[in-house]
Amino acid sequence: MTFLTDHWLDVLGWGGSALLVYSLLQSRVLRLRVLNLAACLILTVFNWALEVWPMVGMNIVLSVINLWFIVQLVRDRHDEAAFEVLEVGGLDHYLRHVLRVHGADISKFNPDFVHDPHAEDQHAFIIQNGDETVGVVILAVLGDDAHVRLDYVTPRYRDFSPGEFVWRRSGLLAGLGIRRVVTSPSMVAPYYHRVGFRHQNDAWTLEVPS
Repeated sequence: MTFLTDHWLDVLGWGGSALLVYSLLQSRVLRLRVLNLAACLILTVFNWALEVWPMVGMNIVLSVINLWFIVQLVRDRHDEAAFEVLEVGGLDHYLRHVLRVHGADISKFNPDFVHDPHAEDQHAFIIQNGDETVGVVILAVLGDDAHVRLDYVTPRYRDFSPGEFVWRRSGLLAGLGIRRVVTSPSMVAPYYHRVGFRHQNDAWTLEVPS
């Protein structure tokens, strides 16, 4: 405790610098901005105490920039205008490219998933933010039930829930005659409680509005 009292400024400076470096190692865009903002604020205090005014000014500017991006990200995370859902066929070249590029990561969160491009009961959706792919949802439709084969979010957007634009806001499910969605029990770290699903047995289910 005495060390911290005597060397609090050094601890503050090294802690802020370490947090700044750690923030740059984040793949999730929102988490990167939040951690970077925290580091900049710490370093603002540190440089203020040392009266290093150019560094104070730089960190204040960086804090404002980070805060602006955080507000934009939080505002757009549930905005239908920010994300677009595209339905594609199982043989679609871009879909197969995305599944191949992210194959190792997909297996961590959807360990039972095996893509069958020729499955007749399959509907595949790609979620886009501008020209950037943020997620893929693949459903197996049996009657008016849809079973989730794949629900994947790319690392940059893992602080978001882009699948919600398929479940609630895109209107695609009702248009396909789907009345209920059932998730895979083996999915790792499901987010469905945040987008209206109910937990039943080992799976999550969603009643699709007509």
